[in-house]
Amino acid sequence: MKGYTNGEIQDFEDETSPAGVILGLDGGTTSTVCICMLASASISFGGGGEAAESLPILSRASAGCSNFNSVGEAAAKETLEKVMVEALSMAHSNCSAVRAICLAVSGVNHPSDQQKILEWVRDLFPCSVKIIIENDAVAAMASGTLGKLHGCVLIAGTGCIAYGFCEDGRQARAAGAGPILGDWGSGYGIAAQALTAIIRAHDGRGPQTTLMNNILNVLGLSSPDEVIGWTYADPSWARIAALVPVVVASAEDGDEVADKILHYSVQELADSVKAVIRRLKLSGEDGKSPFPLVMVGGVIEANNKKWDIGKEVGKLISKDYPGVFPIRPKVEPAVGAALVALNQYTKSFRVDQSS
Repeated sequence: MKGYTNGEIQDFEDETSPAGVILGLDGGTTSTVCICMLASASISFGGGGEAAESLPILSRASAGCSNFNSVGEAAAKETLEKVMVEALSMAHSNCSAVRAICLAVSGVNHPSDQQKILEWVRDLFPCSVKIIIENDAVAAMASGTLGKLHGCVLIAGTGCIAYGFCEDGRQARAAGAGPILGDWGSGYGIAAQALTAIIRAHDGRGPQTTLMNNILNVLGLSSPDEVIGWTYADPSWARIAALVPVVVASAEDGDEVADKILHYSVQELADSVKAVIRRLKLSGEDGKSPFPLVMVGGVIEANNKKWDIGKEVGKLISKDYPGVFPIRPKVEPAVGAALVALNQYTKSFRVDQSS
């Protein structure tokens, strides 16, 4: 099989099932995860979370950011190669055993992005391997629906995006354009507003807020003036977004500024989902038809006793679309990506067998 040492791919022997393996990769702005599972796996769509949790996963490898808009093409390419090879190595397998791959990567927003990544990884695998390149929203959706792409997914982590899928193949998205273009429901958006609130309070341009002391303490800073230097020393999205739990905790303690920031985030996230629902008519002509809303990401999970951002988003959406049923997946998005690849491989295999 192959190993990855000092940037070079090295060969080793394959010890996995002759049926081969499937790779599922979830590439985000914060981290990249790749899982390897048997290609002989079967999926029961009526099994719920328990069915997903019982899948024959052989290995899991992780690495850093693979969003080329954030770290550049060279670093993103290296991360993707490294994490796939490591997952295969941990599973005692190699590239020749791979039957299908789904790489669901943040920043893939156009066919040219898909082609770029395909060119990066195509030569790593035999030409018979089916390689699927998608936005990371596909992996997140599939993690809640066992690989079935129907409904809407909301990712709210370092960045945010709402993505919708119809069974006839139609898709639509809202948000996901990055912090400069207004993803204010994201972790970066929440934290950036909190940092801005600190500076405004310090200047006297905004209300006083406990965010000031709380964030200064977490960052180990002694003055709001130091926040400026801290922010621009490394303005990476994930570094800023890591402050979201402080904002949630401050809101829990009754800080009005923090509470307002979170309410604004909830509204932004709900509006993104509603835009997708309307464009795809996911709720039917009467607006009441049922459809799944898969919700994932650090912002969705950053809740305490009083504040549950995901729950609040669901409430806002259900006011207009009562058929929505929120899903918090029991498996991570990389598993969803593997299920997408497995579904495609199984369909192709059946067609080949019948011809």
